Amino acid sequence: MKRLPQILRSRRLWICSALVCVAFSLLGCRTATFYAQAARGQFQILAGREPIKRLLADDATPEKLKKQLGLVLQLRQFAATELKLPVDGHYDRYVDLGRPFAVWNVTAAPEFSLQPRTWWYPIVGSLKYRGYFTEAGARAYAATLAGDDVYVEGVRAYSTLGWFKDPVMNTFVNHHEIDLAQLLFHELGHQRLFVSGDTDFNEAFATAVGEEGVRRWLQSGGRTADWEKYQRAVARQEQFVALVQKARKNLKRIYGDPENSAIKSAPKIAPASAEAAELRRAKEEAVAQLRRDYEALKISWGGYAGYDAWFAKPLNNAQLNTVATYHDLVPAFERLIKESGGDLEKFYASAKAIGKLPKDQRRAKLRELAARAQ
Repeated sequence: MKRLPQILRSRRLWICSALVCVAFSLLGCRTATFYAQAARGQFQILAGREPIKRLLADDATPEKLKKQLGLVLQLRQFAATELKLPVDGHYDRYVDLGRPFAVWNVTAAPEFSLQPRTWWYPIVGSLKYRGYFTEAGARAYAATLAGDDVYVEGVRAYSTLGWFKDPVMNTFVNHHEIDLAQLLFHELGHQRLFVSGDTDFNEAFATAVGEEGVRRWLQSGGRTADWEKYQRAVARQEQFVALVQKARKNLKRIYGDPENSAIKSAPKIAPASAEAAELRRAKEEAVAQLRRDYEALKISWGGYAGYDAWFAKPLNNAQLNTVATYHDLVPAFERLIKESGGDLEKFYASAKAIGKLPKDQRRAKLRELAARAQ
């Protein structure tokens, strides 16, 4: 790839280096090491970006990549004009990271609770995951969380929330066009609205934006067959989410977790060995039931196996929580779009107002919206 001008490379390196210096001066050694790898990883992305228009004009660019990058430019235009999303230089450049994922996220929860572990970060507040730019780094950190249920998941895209101009990456550029559209609209949704310290709100909002964006994009092109196919995929996803929600509700009952996950109870005392053994047995049966329910669901789908890879994993508390993070609150935002009369500017304003509420009131408002969606 072509080298960036040295002054630009130096400026970006200074920004990343400054983040590392802050980390070392304010935080412990392990946390400083985490920020150092984050700065290095982000700099790699910034330094390797090339303008998409230049790649499209270059005869050396593979035709398949040209086709996908051309589609990205069309999706950016649609996002800006029809979805009122702040494109503003995002996804007009491309970088090949030479790996399958942009980052690997570590999530964790106690063995006998679905209340997720959180990590605090400057500016964005507490989040339910810790991201690493190498799989080895993520798994090494996960190994330090002894006693917890831990889940390491590769992530193909993420948003820097306007701190940098996010590029298209090899990790997702070759997605099917509908999946690519949904991903871009989702990530641009984060640019439009982000509530510090509330992972569930942010991801559900962006998921709703992504799905609404795909609906409008397909319908604007008169692609009825593709829209019907997408609806079937969304319906399957909703059924999958419902299965996980049912299992999580059962596990909450087993663990004695509060029904409202936004409310944190006092830390639990570790159960005695006999009680722990009984909890593990009940937990294993709940997970086994989830697997049986999935096999039954697959039969109703005619054998569709799109979620087999997810079910091939251990299915612990942390993994189940990732589904809740992205999907539990989506019906509330879908209802808000409907109550906004399809006016996205009005929807964004309403979502922003909800985001400014204290967290317990925010959850209550979203539960109220979700109830109206049923």
